[in-house]
Amino acid sequence: MNSKLREILAQWADLDVPIASLPDDASLYDAGMSSLATVKTLMAIENAFNIEIPDEWLTRELFTSVASLSQAIKQLQSDEAAA
Repeated sequence: MNSKLREILAQWADLDVPIASLPDDASLYDAGMSSLATVKTLMAIENAFNIEIPDEWLTRELFTSVASLSQAIKQLQSDEAAA
C-alpha cells in the first residue's frame, strides 16, 4: 500500500523533494506540500483506494506523513471490510 500511496504523493503532493527520499515519518508539509496539494492528494487517495475519508478526519495531522496517511487508509479499509 505504501508504494501506491507514494506514487499518488509523487504525482499530486507537489513536494520540493522526491517522495522516494523521504522516510515514512517525514513531514510532508516540511517537504513542501501546500493546502491545495493536500486537496488534490485527498481526492486521488479516495479514488485509488476506493474509500471516503470522513470530514472529521480532514485535519493537518492526517496529511503529516506517509505513515499517518497509510494508517488512516488501513483503518478505513478495515472498517469497510467489517461493515
